[in-house]
Amino acid sequence: MADVIQLLPDSIANQIAAGEVVQRPASVVKELLENAVDAGATQIKLILKESGKTLVQVIDNGCGMSETDARMSFERHATSKIRSAQDLFSIRTMGFRGEAMASIAAVAQVEMRTRLHKNELGTKLLVEASKVLLQEPCQCSAGTGISVKNLFFNVPARRNFLKSNAVEMRHVLDEFQRVALANTDIFFSLHHNGSEIFHLPPGNLRQRIVGIFGNAVNQKLVPVKGEPDAMPIGGYIGKPEFARKTRGEQMFFVNQRFIKSGYLHHAVMAAYEGLLQDGTYPFYIIFFEIDPARIDINVHPTKQEIKFEDERSIYNYLRVAVRYALGRHNVTPTLDFDQETSFSANKNFGLPFSVGTQEDFEREMSQEKSAGGAGKSGGGYAGPVSSREKSNLQNWQKLFANVEEIEDENPSLSEGGESITIESKWSSEGEMDDKGGTFSKQKKEPYQIHASYIVTQIKSGFILIDQQSAHERILYERFLGAMEKREAYTQKELFPKTIDLSPADAAIMGEILPELNLLGFDIQNFGNNAFIVHGVPANLQGSTDQVKIIETLLHQYQQNIELNLGTTENIARSMARSAAIKKGQILEVKEMTELIDQLFACAIPFKSPSGRNCFLTYNLEELERMFND
Repeated sequence: MADVIQLLPDSIANQIAAGEVVQRPASVVKELLENAVDAGATQIKLILKESGKTLVQVIDNGCGMSETDARMSFERHATSKIRSAQDLFSIRTMGFRGEAMASIAAVAQVEMRTRLHKNELGTKLLVEASKVLLQEPCQCSAGTGISVKNLFFNVPARRNFLKSNAVEMRHVLDEFQRVALANTDIFFSLHHNGSEIFHLPPGNLRQRIVGIFGNAVNQKLVPVKGEPDAMPIGGYIGKPEFARKTRGEQMFFVNQRFIKSGYLHHAVMAAYEGLLQDGTYPFYIIFFEIDPARIDINVHPTKQEIKFEDERSIYNYLRVAVRYALGRHNVTPTLDFDQETSFSANKNFGLPFSVGTQEDFEREMSQEKSAGGAGKSGGGYAGPVSSREKSNLQNWQKLFANVEEIEDENPSLSEGGESITIESKWSSEGEMDDKGGTFSKQKKEPYQIHASYIVTQIKSGFILIDQQSAHERILYERFLGAMEKREAYTQKELFPKTIDLSPADAAIMGEILPELNLLGFDIQNFGNNAFIVHGVPANLQGSTDQVKIIETLLHQYQQNIELNLGTTENIARSMARSAAIKKGQILEVKEMTELIDQLFACAIPFKSPSGRNCFLTYNLEELERMFND
């Protein structure tokens, strides 16, 4: 039998390796930006066309490369970062595997221009499908500029698997933001299709966060700082009231390298326990400094997975640091009858951690003693009473306003009598024998349970309606119809409102602005990532915060773009999700009736746009069987 095993050509081996390293344009962006950082650059410029599908160009003012190094950089496993296996346990650079440039050159057309600062001439290289087509001296700036054109031009199957420009751009922005956040002392800029999206001058971490996520994020930030001997922790977390239902603003960095860790995320969520609504995620950007010998980053080609020597200690350090930051800045929920109640708002009552130091506790105790123990045994309250506390007191008084009247009318309540009788508005309806036939009358009006579901009676039983899902279906079909027929009505705002967005959100808003205006919005680009809202759809007039609806719409749109929906369908779906009534919202009988009528007038009343059931039907036979079981 003839020999059948043979060595693969380098070009094929590089294409196979590229399948792990280069998955989409964002992978190219990540590798080139990290190489620029490792080269000691102080200015890095990223230029994209068609979300990186046509062009990814990174220009830096780093150390540059010699003619030989420029040629060697495209060879597999060629790197300047390590020399021996022991170096893997002391890595401080972003790259070290020596696979990125060879993998990129295997599936794209690459042009490199590089020059050492001490040289007058640089080197130009053209590489296509792992083949060097040209190498010659050239005139260029000190540093390195790399252009990656027509990604996957020689692998059509891989190119066909790329998503839409909006999806690929979101992944590129994620990678760009991570590198920019980890290197606040470097100037970064991002240009897409001729427009500058980011312009980030050097500064501190807070300035960089504001530059990336917008000015609105500044008021949400709470600093985190912990300095255990072996592992300093720093960064920022978000206040609980600004938590979102969508992910994407949660990041960990170990030695300036972005990582993903569900275990550490659980530590942060444990620190927020009792402070977040269900299904929401807080903002956090947290940095760790760990001895490289205590971690292993050579786990995956993307280097976003790390193995820790003592993961449990890191978990505890992180949880305590976040708890302390929340407590130190008094970031706690409040007891207010006008919002969702939480007993954890009352000082430390019910909190999983102390909000102050031991000195604060002793100072409070001494103040109480000096006030004669007021507030403990019926004495007067020592100290000023805030408007919030006055409001709470009035709410409690209203809640128990009728207690004394009931005691006067029913002495058995205070005298320990055997029976208690509390009259209600139904007491005069008749005795339990139902002589007047009132109990046999069927209740036709719909009613709510838990301010989330609507019960309405039908001939064969009853229907249980999810009010949020039902309203999403109604609005979704309404918005789709308005965009197709272009018949949306706009209610002009008396005082136009301005929305300041992050650069990433502003780019998306600019893309979908024509479709939004077809829904009835009147929004204009004001420049510098700001938009002016002159009008909103007529059916949204009266909503408490139209700006909040637009912001939520943008986040919903970003979450849906992975589903490969058309722009029109995506906007209608996101808008319906943003503007629909939510669970916990109390409805009048008239509103419930209109909701039911509009739901069953829909073309597809059974499911919400996200696939959730709008209603469930229960018939009498099923109920009878359930009671007999």
